[in-house]
Amino acid sequence: MTYCVGLKLDRGLVFAADTRTNAGVDNIATFKKLHLWEDPGERVIVLLSAGNLAVTQAVVSLLTEHINSASEDHQTLMTVNTMFQAARLVGSAVREVKTIDGEALAASADSFMVTFILGGQIKGEPPRLFQIYAAGNFIEVSDDTPFLQIGEHKYGKPILDRVTRTDMRLSEAAKLVLLSFDSTLRSNLSVGMPIDLLLYRTDSFSADRQWRVEQDDPYFQKLSAAWSEKLRAAFADIQEPDL
Repeated sequence: MTYCVGLKLDRGLVFAADTRTNAGVDNIATFKKLHLWEDPGERVIVLLSAGNLAVTQAVVSLLTEHINSASEDHQTLMTVNTMFQAARLVGSAVREVKTIDGEALAASADSFMVTFILGGQIKGEPPRLFQIYAAGNFIEVSDDTPFLQIGEHKYGKPILDRVTRTDMRLSEAAKLVLLSFDSTLRSNLSVGMPIDLLLYRTDSFSADRQWRVEQDDPYFQKLSAAWSEKLRAAFADIQEPDL
């Protein structure tokens, strides 16, 4: 299991993903689930992945392979003109991997369960954010709910629902996302650190604000402790029912 979040704000985009993968309580490993393709000054494209690790890695490898063997006959993430076209490319890659591996996975009782969050900006249009499903279809984030989650999202969703605003500063949104992760980490052992975080400022066309949050990160430890303290204080201040 995993947990990934993407936010689309007035000032840009925020992405975060954990790195834990496991096949049982005694077989835990760390794999990067935040993938980046960048052409400085022209485009920044980020893909977050959740689900069957072999399938998600195959999709990412296929997308990268297409870039490395680009031709005039085939579009790649580095040649498409819009993020909508980029989402279609990712969806096509998912379907291609499913055609190759889907039957074998079904025969071995493994599931072709994958989801992705795709976001970024291509010069000529504003930043955009999509969620892509195992069937290769996708949706785009709305102004009403300016965030997307994949993986083990239920523990981190309440704070995002209550606090997210499109006019947030990117650093403020990063704090919010880390609090969402803190709630998830406390409630589900299948999500684990380190956390990969990327902040993208609109029209910067640069992915220069990246941070890997380790288990012993001083800021994250301070954030977690302060949040627990504030929650306990807020709980104590609320009037009890008259029973």
